[in-house]
Amino acid sequence: MTSPGKTIVVMPAYNAETTLEQTLSDMPQGAADEIILVDDCSKDGTAELARSLGLTVIEHERNTGYGANQKTCYREALKRGADVIIMIHPDYQYDSSLVAIITELLQKGHCDVLLGNRIRSRHEALAGGMPFYKYVANRGLTIIENVWLGQNLGEFHSGMRGYRREVLETIPWESNSDDFVFDSQFLVQAVHFGFRLGDIPVPVRYMKEASSINLGQGTIYGLRTLETLLTFSLHRAGIVQSPLFQERKTAN
Repeated sequence: MTSPGKTIVVMPAYNAETTLEQTLSDMPQGAADEIILVDDCSKDGTAELARSLGLTVIEHERNTGYGANQKTCYREALKRGADVIIMIHPDYQYDSSLVAIITELLQKGHCDVLLGNRIRSRHEALAGGMPFYKYVANRGLTIIENVWLGQNLGEFHSGMRGYRREVLETIPWESNSDDFVFDSQFLVQAVHFGFRLGDIPVPVRYMKEASSINLGQGTIYGLRTLETLLTFSLHRAGIVQSPLFQERKTAN
């Protein structure tokens, strides 16, 4: 019998001291071989708490941004031999009890990229605390992305994602933004390189402790997501050559 491989959960963290332990407590025992938390220069005791809970902790010396945090996460996961990498925010906005299910689906080859889909219905999303303007923006962008990219995802903007190792070895994610649009760029890249995307339902949890971008940041994120889609099409047509869509040259 062949080994299913190594699963590493990565957590890009910023001021998650009040929610980290709760997030971890929901994760099934043994669901991950290792949990790596990358602390992006938090102002609270996130890093100290993570160490006391037995996590592998990496601390940035300065705040580098959400995308840059993920780059450190993935670099370390690959270096440590991960075959499946699951990214989940430590702010309790996503249900970590699903880590084992996501891992199994990826290991069995049902898809290469698996997202947690928070939007099964308008009622559920809003009842879970998602602000109405965020719901509208999420649905609008997701519809555009599905049509543009030929996909059928329930949500393109989830902070709970699982990847097979091959995805991170192929996609040039180091060329992506250090900001929030990293997530959108990554999924467009996954489509470009022919990886199979899927999703599973997850509960909607919006609370004051959960990390969230404001209206101004969200507007920039939306515009840069549209810019990424346009760049994807121009690259495919041979009009421009974007580093976002050129195969990663250095695999760890």
